[in-house]
Amino acid sequence: MPVLLEVAVAHERDVPGAVEGGADRLHVVGPSADGHGLSPEIPTVSAVCRDTEVPVFVLLRLNDTWTTTGGELTRLVGLAEDYLAVGATGVSFGFLDADLEVDVEVCTHVATSLPNVPWTFHDAVDDTLDPRRAWRRLVGLPGLVHVRSAGSPRGMAEGYDDLLASAGSDPTIAALLMAGAGLQAEQVPWLLRAGVRAFHLDEQVRPGGSRKAYVDSSLLRSWRRLLDDADDAATRQASS
Repeated sequence: MPVLLEVAVAHERDVPGAVEGGADRLHVVGPSADGHGLSPEIPTVSAVCRDTEVPVFVLLRLNDTWTTTGGELTRLVGLAEDYLAVGATGVSFGFLDADLEVDVEVCTHVATSLPNVPWTFHDAVDDTLDPRRAWRRLVGLPGLVHVRSAGSPRGMAEGYDDLLASAGSDPTIAALLMAGAGLQAEQVPWLLRAGVRAFHLDEQVRPGGSRKAYVDSSLLRSWRRLLDDADDAATRQASS
């Protein structure tokens, strides 16, 4: 399976750098106070989709928590349908219940309301109380193609060891995992050897690590080369 490189974009001005730098997928997200993002405006998604043939996933999140209400849930499904109508390929979302467990009922409702639409469970998984139980709840959800995780709410700097151990101990987790927030270059080869095939970048490919800067093609290209070279090395090691 090829290594998938997803890049977060905030608007159409991020698209040239992401595409030229070698992104396999774009993740469109609007700004939020907590840094995890909110659903972007429909015209923004339309502009991003119009400027590229690279698959586009869009964030479904209308408040700064990991929960949602019945009325908001209806709005989210309608918003997803609008995103798909203007060219999006898939969506990302993630909901937890009052006990900080994966809200299987709500996630299943959204997924089944969007039949045949691939989706990613985003980094809400890192705020669950029991990550192993969270993974058991996620596996088998309809349409789920990736779970974006850093192993900790504080990012890969804190969660990397646990994330690597989880991927290495369970091929199902490795196959679904998209390494997320705060990914560092030196972590990539080890994650690949553990079977991880998807990676998400944001600030790493923006000058100065600032979300106010546009995605830079040269920064992203260096990550693309790193992923491809590390993947080649892991493949050679596995076959030797």
